[in-house]
Amino acid sequence: MQGQTIRREIAIAAALLAAGLVLLPLAIYWVGRRVAGEYAGGGGPLALADQVWSDLVGLEPSAWFLVLSPYLFVQLARLVRRTWQTRPV
Repeated sequence: MQGQTIRREIAIAAALLAAGLVLLPLAIYWVGRRVAGEYAGGGGPLALADQVWSDLVGLEPSAWFLVLSPYLFVQLARLVRRTWQTRPV
């Protein structure tokens, strides 16, 4: 039972990390282009993703927060749900 839980948590973390690495920079590019115009980096969505990945390697806190934000959001939602469920009424 515990092995299945650990595997499930690793799968969730991996999927959310992949989303933070790939999908989130692409979504930010798309929304930013609609709201603010062309990306200042001079490239397309992959240039923005490359910049995020470079900042990750450079240990930039904002890039780490961006990439980890899907996982952090899920963990925060779990914490809130657990707090509300165990709260006496």
